[in-house]
Amino acid sequence: MNKIANAFANGKAFIPFITVGDPDIETTKKAVLAMVRSGADLIELGIPFSDPTAEGPVIQGANIRALSGGVTTDRVFDFVRDIRRDTDVPMVFMTYANVVFSYGAERFISACREIGIDGLILPDLPYEEKGEFLPVCRRYGVDLISLIAPTSEKRIAKIARDAEGFLYIVSSLGVTGTRSEITTDLGSIVKVVRENTDIPCAIGFGISTPEQAKKMAGISDGAIVGSAIIKLLEKHGKDAPGYIGEYVKSMKDAVSEG
Repeated sequence: MNKIANAFANGKAFIPFITVGDPDIETTKKAVLAMVRSGADLIELGIPFSDPTAEGPVIQGANIRALSGGVTTDRVFDFVRDIRRDTDVPMVFMTYANVVFSYGAERFISACREIGIDGLILPDLPYEEKGEFLPVCRRYGVDLISLIAPTSEKRIAKIARDAEGFLYIVSSLGVTGTRSEITTDLGSIVKVVRENTDIPCAIGFGISTPEQAKKMAGISDGAIVGSAIIKLLEKHGKDAPGYIGEYVKSMKDAVSEG
């Protein structure tokens, strides 16, 4: 069983996201370890990028802060090498196709394997263009994780059939960010996914409260949260890891009830 499957093996998964290097690498490390202690099942690490098109203002701000602090892709790789000494929790990178292209796909994905990254999420990579990276990901045993958006409609079955790792179901149209309510008919999307694959699916974009997390985990196999965590970093800076740990625990508890 691969490590991503392990994240979903003990019930519903809670998956937090953090941008590496916001406000600095040391704080990211403390925050990730706090998430692990608080029950995070899989962690999404954002590699900062100057033009993160899928992100709302909160995560864009995190990207800007990390980049202005001098965070590069190589520094993110070093960060993962370092943190892997302290935890073997499944981890995936969330970044943009351009970051992988400019680094060199082979070099980037082989490095993922070497440092212990289990999967790759590229929100700007259209399903039809997965072939650019898929063979390299398979060669190195790194899952290329697909996204399903509310607009995917007729393609949901096909995307699900080809999926690996887990399926990231985008809860709503637009960019990341917290939302007061999620109105997409996610139940029907998950139904099509279930008919076409055994791979777990988790819902992200817009989830911030334990109530929302419980509801989304009730529909799917887990909940993904990013902006709410970045807001804690924005508010508390170097003191954020303690608050993040408490928040992740409350979300993990809620997801377990889902």
